[in-house]
Amino acid sequence: MTRRRWIADEVSGTHAFLVGAHAQHLSQVLRARIGQEFDISAGDKVHRGHITAITPDRVEFELGNEIPAAGTVQVALALSIFKFDRMEWAIEKCTELGAARIVPVIARRTEAHLAAAAVKRVDRWRRIALQASEQSRRVSPPEISQPLKLKDAVTLPGSLRIVLSETESDTTLKDVLQFHSHDGSVVLALGPEGGWTDEELKLFQEAGWISASLGSTILRAETAAIAAMAVALAELQA
Repeated sequence: MTRRRWIADEVSGTHAFLVGAHAQHLSQVLRARIGQEFDISAGDKVHRGHITAITPDRVEFELGNEIPAAGTVQVALALSIFKFDRMEWAIEKCTELGAARIVPVIARRTEAHLAAAAVKRVDRWRRIALQASEQSRRVSPPEISQPLKLKDAVTLPGSLRIVLSETESDTTLKDVLQFHSHDGSVVLALGPEGGWTDEELKLFQEAGWISASLGSTILRAETAAIAAMAVALAELQA
């Protein structure tokens, strides 16, 4: 049976800790016991760990042997903000697929009330990403950045930066990944409901981004994000 993985909130020497609501879930909901073993992600390494102490809001593990972790590629998403329930679903699934970073972007067509409320949602998005990371046995959760305006998002670093556009008809995402050189650090930008404006696409072009398509079908924003991650990972890990 696959051993459950937890991502430590604190690490001190050969001990790691879950705290707060994270610990409460293990100690009270799952009724963990002293001596139980789990895989514990501590920093950039995963260890076999067993519980040495439990309180309602703090669980302590003693770290044992290191467990080899699979290598990962670095795919970041510049994800235009859209309806929060659907955006949370996109964050969860893209985390499971392996997104290294997710940057919420305020685009021209982002609804004003969503843009205004986005800053207060970042902590929730980070909790969702942490839970999805543990579920999918990642070493660490993706970085969830504070929201950026588009003019700042176009400066995001990456050896290959791709803007997904409904108006692109000649070049697919797969084409770009296959025929353009990169060092594994890829950034994908996905527009809001209604897509990018012409002015925004011009900003991307001027900043050196490559335009690509996910095909002729018009996808919901959350579907496009998941599809783009899946295509990118399939090509980069081939």
